[in-house]
Amino acid sequence: MEAQMWDALVGVARKAYTAGLGEGTAPRPLIMPLVRGELVGMIWVRPIKVGQDALTGIAELANIAAAAGADEVVLVWETQDVATACELPVVGPAPCLNMVVATREGHVLHQFPYTEQLLSRSPEGWASVAPDWSPAPAPQRGGDLIPPIQAAVHYSFIPIEIDHPSPFGVTVVLMEEDGYRISLTEAFAH
Repeated sequence: MEAQMWDALVGVARKAYTAGLGEGTAPRPLIMPLVRGELVGMIWVRPIKVGQDALTGIAELANIAAAAGADEVVLVWETQDVATACELPVVGPAPCLNMVVATREGHVLHQFPYTEQLLSRSPEGWASVAPDWSPAPAPQRGGDLIPPIQAAVHYSFIPIEIDHPSPFGVTVVLMEEDGYRISLTEAFAH
């Protein structure tokens, strides 16, 4: 991936997480598939229930990448949020925005730890926070990935076989019907 594209994707992810945390919510896991260096779009996981549904919902992010024939994907998630949703132990820095860049040949894990600065608290107890970004550790080639992220990486590169003239279009429609939030770039929106 070109450095300029990577920097842009990191910037988008950090802004989205900063905005979400400022609104008192942990942004949902996100996948950004690329085909020959061109961004397909951004796909956020559907509303998920704690446990097996969360594991499945996150792994299913791969469907768009597979249907698009992605040769590279970037997955984004927050350590504590995904560990809690999937009932997994917290592994690695927390709180932390994680981004993995993956191809068929392997992956590189990037971590952006932060501390939470309380902005306000609602009468219902919701906290609005701002991330105070800490220095990022060195990227980890082949770094350990939690099971749902590992599954999403793996399945992103297994072609989806749908007997339809537009397998990508059908996949987008089906995922949107399931509640995934999909924002395609202009080149892939047709």
